[in-house]
Amino acid sequence: MADTKTLTLSVIKADVGSYTGHNRVHPDLMAKARECLHEAVTRGTLIDGQVMRCGDDINLIMTHRRGVEATEIHKLAWDTFMACTAVAKKLHLYGAGQDLLVDAFAGNVKGMGPGVAEMEFVERPSEPVVVFMADKCAPGAWNLPLYRIFADPFCNAGLVIDPKMHEGFDFVVLDLVKAASITLSCPAELYDLLMFIGAVNRYAIKQVRRHIDGEPAAVASTQKLAHIAGKYVGKDDPVMFVRAQAGLPGVGEVMEAFAFPHLVEGWNRGSHHGPLMPCRFEMANPTRFDGPPRVVAAGYQIADGKLIGPVDLFDDPAYDGARAKANEIAEYMRRHGPFQPHRLPLEDMEYTTMPAIMGRLKDRFRAE
Repeated sequence: MADTKTLTLSVIKADVGSYTGHNRVHPDLMAKARECLHEAVTRGTLIDGQVMRCGDDINLIMTHRRGVEATEIHKLAWDTFMACTAVAKKLHLYGAGQDLLVDAFAGNVKGMGPGVAEMEFVERPSEPVVVFMADKCAPGAWNLPLYRIFADPFCNAGLVIDPKMHEGFDFVVLDLVKAASITLSCPAELYDLLMFIGAVNRYAIKQVRRHIDGEPAAVASTQKLAHIAGKYVGKDDPVMFVRAQAGLPGVGEVMEAFAFPHLVEGWNRGSHHGPLMPCRFEMANPTRFDGPPRVVAAGYQIADGKLIGPVDLFDDPAYDGARAKANEIAEYMRRHGPFQPHRLPLEDMEYTTMPAIMGRLKDRFRAE
């Protein structure tokens, strides 16, 4: 059990079935998930819980005082996804239970398929948090926004003028292949950081902490489904959340990082690059070539552990330009069809169905 003075925010997501195709969660699954979280609040497992979605992914947003990787919280998430899977199977939805890669719960959901972003912190007098949820992309999708939020003064003016941020932030970067992490401090190790996080298919930012005191600022899911399953079973569709204000980036500085729809991997069959489009909640229904990739932003005030919100932070005409640019980029990328840079390089497609095609032809190659 964690210190009762601290609060834990857990965001756990999974795709357990979608209709029609890969673009949204059926209302019955959302209702079942809300029912499960409501019961958990009633019996005291959670302080509060909400269910959100981006595209075909269910996102469980939960507050409690049990610490990160708490068995009871992870089992609640697993049981909720299993209950939703049962509904998905009844409705004959596509990919029912696809992110649940094992048959039985084993302590926590890490390595079992669902994406997890969790943080334990002491709640401030005013505690604004922004939860980002994405569809049709991989964990490295957060690298550029997190860099801009916490290391780029052209995005975050507080790095220049706020004494608490002026010393910078520490980034925990995970090697997705070796399952090893490194902590790099910015601005001192800025160029070292960029060397790694620019390779978004290999490295992903896992956590960000304020340098002067280690105050936790952001956390992201870094689960790689294909590495767990050994084959393509769906894209990772990561989640992350960022604490804001009072010695941390302002909400506006956090959101500014998404005004540019940068390219991410994960569009159609997890095999293509596309722009990450910032969307209002109701716009997160990717249907063009199962895309383009989407991100939604849910803003909360946390009050004694209760989730006050959400505020739809991309529901702002200031992002109309980013959405228009995303559509322009999407059109440009789609015109490449099966050619790079739209399609991923072959080495990044080893977990798709491509190896089966290549295997049938390997004996036909002749030395020159």
